[in-house]
Amino acid sequence: MKKLLLGWLLSAAVMGFAQTPPNQTTQNQQMARQKQEQAMKKQEEARKKLEAARIALITERLNLTPEQAEKFWPVYNEYAEQRRALQREFLQTKKKMDVNNLTEEQSRQLMQKRLEMKEKQLKLEKKYSERLMQVINTRQMMALKKAEDDFRAMLIRRLEMRKRQQMQRQRMMMERERKMQQGNN
Repeated sequence: MKKLLLGWLLSAAVMGFAQTPPNQTTQNQQMARQKQEQAMKKQEEARKKLEAARIALITERLNLTPEQAEKFWPVYNEYAEQRRALQREFLQTKKKMDVNNLTEEQSRQLMQKRLEMKEKQLKLEKKYSERLMQVINTRQMMALKKAEDDFRAMLIRRLEMRKRQQMQRQRMMMERERKMQQGNN
């Protein structure tokens, strides 16, 4: 009887050890996935804010009437999406290559792809300019190009400013750490 009880306790203990706690890597994967989802949400929110700002700037600069806006935005959004698709296509090609270590042939192919993309962009711009000119006048068309350029320049300035601010914060933190270390010595 003692042997039976001992055997039963021993098997229960072995089974208890055999059951491991929740897998830490699974938890880590879940946390990483959650962080990635949060980052994607933030990125999507930022993209929506940028899009709203772009729409506001263009609407203001073009001084669109409600009738014009109703016809303008579907055509313009279609144009913008096709333009982004061309850019993504080129970037995908570029990502496949190590641009710092290209052979002469790869450089030639990449340059050719870039020129093809530029030609496609020009054809696209001509096509949509014609369609947009059915909705807006030539002055508004010129104002559209200027508004797009101004918006792009504003984004670049803000990104550069944010980068400088981050670098300044990093320098300040490094300086604080250095002073703390000197104080501890």
